[in-house]
Amino acid sequence: MPVYEYICRKCSRSFDDLVFDNAAPPCPSCQATDVERVLSVFAVGRGDGPPAPAAGPCGSCGDPRGPGACRPS
Repeated sequence: MPVYEYICRKCSRSFDDLVFDNAAPPCPSCQATDVERVLSVFAVGRGDGPPAPAAGPCGSCGDPRGPGACRPS
């Protein structure tokens, strides 16, 4: 039973849902059924200590603007 992430095409809210079959769940905000399944980011634990943050697009700090965006000007 995987957990999928969705974005509602009507109200643009993102949400996740535990899926038992291939049917798309309704949006919890507006109840619309026109939702899009999107890739979700997950973290993998190392065993000891707190989990490491997931690497973002630049591969180091996770800045969503992309490679080099977090570099000081």
